[in-house]
Amino acid sequence: MRTTLDLPEHLLNEVMQVTHTRTKTAVIIMALEDLLRKSRISELKKYRGNINLDIDLDEIRDRH
Repeated sequence: MRTTLDLPEHLLNEVMQVTHTRTKTAVIIMALEDLLRKSRISELKKYRGNINLDIDLDEIRDRH
């Protein structure tokens, strides 16, 4: 999909340097994937301590 964006060139160039990314498209894709990953992690953190899986690790690892 083609999209026209007005991005700060200095910011884009700096990100390309620190990530060793050659293209602007790759930088944008990387940023979108990272944002999505962080959002999903944030959603999962809501369940921290609220889910009881009742798992016996010794049994799973076949240690009797």
